[in-house]
Amino acid sequence: MPKRSLPPLPEWYPRGAALLRDPTLNKGTAFSDEERDILGLRGLLPPHVATQDEQLGRVLENFHRLETPLSKYIMLESLLDRNEALFFRVVMDHPDTMMPIIYTPTVGLACQEFGHIYRRPRGLFITAADRGRMAQVMRNWPHREAAMIVVTDGERILGLGDLGANGMGIPMGKLSLYTACAGLHPWKCLPVMLDVGTNNEALLVDPLYLGLRQRRMAGAEYDEIIEEFIQATQRVFPGVILQFEDFANHNAFRLLRRYRDRVSCFNDDIQGTAAVAVAGILSALRVTGKTMSGQTFLCLGAGEAATGISDLLVNAMVEDGIDEASARARCWMVDSKGLVVASRGDLAGHKRPYAHVHAPVSDFIGAVKALRPTAIIGVGATPGTFDEDVVREMSRINERPIIFALSNPTSKAECTAQQAYQWSDGRALYASGSPFDAVTLPDGRHFVPRQGNNSYIFPGLGLALVVVGATRVTDTMFLAAARTLARCTTQADLDQGSLFPPLSAVRDVSARIAVDVAAIALRDGLASIEQPADLEQTIRADMYDPRY
Repeated sequence: MPKRSLPPLPEWYPRGAALLRDPTLNKGTAFSDEERDILGLRGLLPPHVATQDEQLGRVLENFHRLETPLSKYIMLESLLDRNEALFFRVVMDHPDTMMPIIYTPTVGLACQEFGHIYRRPRGLFITAADRGRMAQVMRNWPHREAAMIVVTDGERILGLGDLGANGMGIPMGKLSLYTACAGLHPWKCLPVMLDVGTNNEALLVDPLYLGLRQRRMAGAEYDEIIEEFIQATQRVFPGVILQFEDFANHNAFRLLRRYRDRVSCFNDDIQGTAAVAVAGILSALRVTGKTMSGQTFLCLGAGEAATGISDLLVNAMVEDGIDEASARARCWMVDSKGLVVASRGDLAGHKRPYAHVHAPVSDFIGAVKALRPTAIIGVGATPGTFDEDVVREMSRINERPIIFALSNPTSKAECTAQQAYQWSDGRALYASGSPFDAVTLPDGRHFVPRQGNNSYIFPGLGLALVVVGATRVTDTMFLAAARTLARCTTQADLDQGSLFPPLSAVRDVSARIAVDVAAIALRDGLASIEQPADLEQTIRADMYDPRY
């Protein structure tokens, strides 16, 4: 019998088959001989004690045998369900390959098929039927350490619309990225689906749909559910950070306004998208040599993302030395009815700050010709809108046109990387919301476009909020995150057409963002801890390492 050298284990620690069924503790074939004896695993595993590297090799071999992104998504979710540490090791070691599978663009299809590919419960489903007992439901969550909640009501999933309870794939994916990109411990991450019904007719008649089969609640009844949910989160998990995700425009803005000064919360579609877009603009300006305050921005779309981006661009321009009114005058939007102008009487409240005095313009190419923007930013989920005429016009009026096609999944992209580089004769400064392959033009010039994906921003920001116990989340934090991300983009990146650093560097990028955001929380009196002697060391020491 081998000598027992393992530290004493708590009474609750599972043993035998129960341990192998617990993904948070299971190491599979990597349990040592000593562990197999002490933990009642002898005979339950093949005799070879594998290293985690050997296990990783087996996962990759099977992953590459699969042909479709959805089958690869299902495989990785199954791995997460049985061996959490190995899953995160795979994603951390191969982010360029794995992140497009566990998140955009594949997660959109996974959400559409959620009820058809469902394997095992993950996260919390809180429904309209749980009114009056939401705190009780939350206490069923096994990890009292939960410090970050990503919640959706499924009404506006990516560019796909109302997917009801199928939208749970988004909080699951976001929180996987919190761990993979920034090292937030999995036990601190809680995905929540707030199911208030769906207006998606196809789902309501789908026999495999797993959500409430009722129309969406709205108005006062909806607000009461949200209020109880918010109160319950703070009662069960005091100080927990809330990330609102994929709420429809009519709820997203007002919920952020209502709760941002009451609890520590943010909306990633509004603020996270803004930060990554501003970071990309800052990188592009290093190429053009122009100032932020000298730009004119035109957003295709006038919802959460466009408003958040415009607001943060205004903040950046004010820091660059111009007044707020002048900065707002440099940000324009085009919605489904054309250019957003002051004379329109049907404008939602979030559009009005960017409704300037101008003659009506009915289409996007007309707006480009009239306003002569230096940058166009697509966030309206209207694929193909940055067509050849638009890109060529942008290239005519700008030596280096900035073209951001940020809508995702890939099917919603305003233009592809190939199109942007080809139609601009290689002069476009391009970023996208979904990944595109490198592009080589006929003359041999080679470009490596990179995703302007929120995964560069929210994981590091969230890590900072959790480590310092932030009591509020401010726009200043998002602008700081954007500037830090832009600084992480090297000259070598810019030389090959990349406006963002490689995903392989995302863990270090997230740590650097976390340090800068945490410093702001500490400076502004929004932290629950005292200033540590070495903030960076404190941040990095808290980052989860999935190696056994």
